[in-house]
Amino acid sequence: MPRPSGREPGQLRELTVQRPFPSAAAGSVLIAAGDTVLLCTASVTEGVPPWRVNREDPARSKGWVTAEYAMHPGSTPGRKSRGTDGRATEIQRLIGRSLRAAVDFAALGNRTITVDCDVMQADGGTRTLAITGGFIALADAVASLGLDRAGLNGRGNGRPGGQVLTRSIAAVSVGVTSEGCVLDLDYAEDSRAAVDLNVVMTGGTTTPEGDTPGDYIEVQGTAEREPFPRPVLDELLDLAAAGCAGLTALQRELLGERFPG
Repeated sequence: MPRPSGREPGQLRELTVQRPFPSAAAGSVLIAAGDTVLLCTASVTEGVPPWRVNREDPARSKGWVTAEYAMHPGSTPGRKSRGTDGRATEIQRLIGRSLRAAVDFAALGNRTITVDCDVMQADGGTRTLAITGGFIALADAVASLGLDRAGLNGRGNGRPGGQVLTRSIAAVSVGVTSEGCVLDLDYAEDSRAAVDLNVVMTGGTTTPEGDTPGDYIEVQGTAEREPFPRPVLDELLDLAAAGCAGLTALQRELLGERFPG
């Protein structure tokens, strides 16, 4: 049985990216996967949270990356009330954890980068698209600092020998529906999936023989009805790895020399 969208089981939704998107932030991306649309921005501020400050030499404090997530009132049928709820809090923590896995904080220096992910239209997969688009915005924000490969700017703020972005990050959803194991679920599939996973991975490496998959940062999985066996989990993780590889290729193409490596 074909998927509602007509896609193959291992096919990503069509992705479009507008970068930069008009914004005062250092990094800004309008990213869409099918009918899910997010605005991801990355803003830089000098200094770090109080608990992060180096008490002996505050100027040499290690940097920090955090995230916020919200849904625009018009992102779903029927107006969604403004304000942070438990779901939004859980998602923004996931985004922050995921993006921090890409950063050398000593090289970033005494700065905080906040990645804001605002859902303009929701049709499934908002948290995973926020991570994928948020990384692009983060890379542009890092580039705006004028840090070179030694992790220094003109004021010497950073750590010699460090590269701020050490790897790339991408995320995608997978699940089990009546069509079997499928990649990048839209709402029609997600709302009736028997199993639903969100998978966050580092970017793999490119060799003459082809791309190799990255490593896992986080896997969130739930059996919505009946428990599922290990072979199904293995198949889902393989699908996710292939999907993240495709997303990483898009990030590499968009970022060019800003792509970590």
